[in-house]
Amino acid sequence: MRVHAKRAGALLGASLVSGQAMADWTLNMAPGVTGTSNEIYDLHMTILWICVVIGIAVFGVMFWSIFAHRKSKGYKAAHFHEHTSVEVLWTIIPFVILVVMAIPATATLVDMYDSAEADIDIKITGYQWRWKYDYIDDEFGFFSNTTTPQDQIYNRLDKGENYLLEVDNPMVIPVGKKIRFLVTASDVIHSWWVPAFGVKKDAIPGFVNETWTRVDEPGIYRGQCTELCGRLHGFMPVVVKAVPQEEYDEWKAEQVANAERERELTEKDWNLDELMERGESVYASNCAACHQADGSGAPPAFPALKGSAIATEDLEAHLDVVVNGVSGTSMQAFGEQLSEVDLAAVITFERNAWGNDTGEMVTPKDVFDYKNRE
Repeated sequence: MRVHAKRAGALLGASLVSGQAMADWTLNMAPGVTGTSNEIYDLHMTILWICVVIGIAVFGVMFWSIFAHRKSKGYKAAHFHEHTSVEVLWTIIPFVILVVMAIPATATLVDMYDSAEADIDIKITGYQWRWKYDYIDDEFGFFSNTTTPQDQIYNRLDKGENYLLEVDNPMVIPVGKKIRFLVTASDVIHSWWVPAFGVKKDAIPGFVNETWTRVDEPGIYRGQCTELCGRLHGFMPVVVKAVPQEEYDEWKAEQVANAERERELTEKDWNLDELMERGESVYASNCAACHQADGSGAPPAFPALKGSAIATEDLEAHLDVVVNGVSGTSMQAFGEQLSEVDLAAVITFERNAWGNDTGEMVTPKDVFDYKNRE
């Protein structure tokens, strides 16, 4: 008995602790900040109250029948197999209820799928494990990576306010404009979800799904990938920053200028120190999650780069692995994800960091020539 009592006490204590540790525990949906999300919320509440009324009516009649016609009061159970009026009623009434529920639901669905006449088109591509946003009309794009520190992830520091919901490059959109999202994926199925927008759309390789939003209130809105997509599925946050039109125009002009400068960097004469500095940043954003910041890896799934043959011997084999990936493993093909400058920088960094010290330098032109040779 004492053992069972101790176990029960431990379970009760654990439940109380876990209840106190929950950051946010709610019983209902939130209205959101878009017309669509509010329509979804209103539809949810309408159907919820219909279900509540049905439940009260059905269980009320059932419990009243059981209580008022119990055997102790002398009632005897009736024996019958068919009753035409009852059968007609329990067919017609649910049909009418479903029609009443279907009318607002259909209107909401039609509105959700009406992505025509958008002001801005943004292509969203899911990768293992980050998002890429391409502003199609303005010909620039960027990757969005989680920036939650590794020390928080491995419990060496306290969790931040936006733990696993913070990125280096958020999507930026203007308020009051209709934004069409073209959602796809490069490798496996992902799902782009921002609850405050009422938007959740699967990103499927080889398919382009459409959805849209119009944000009415400036602010920062956060979401996540909601399709189990691999080892780092929980490290694919979505952050969208909605800003006034003037601020958006300034940000867009800066992004267009950055894209142009990035294209010009391909023709720049780089030295080893410059490539190492840029390569360290690229490695931290794209490679460190698997191969670790110190290059030690996490064998066998993620081999070490420190002192490895691939990072110290055949340069062309190193190029092939980074550009084309390794089939059947978690090593992605970064040839289409990173620019020639970033590819050259990260390969140079891997061949000269952590004591590898090969002294070899890969230039953007080397990467460009390698891609065209394939």
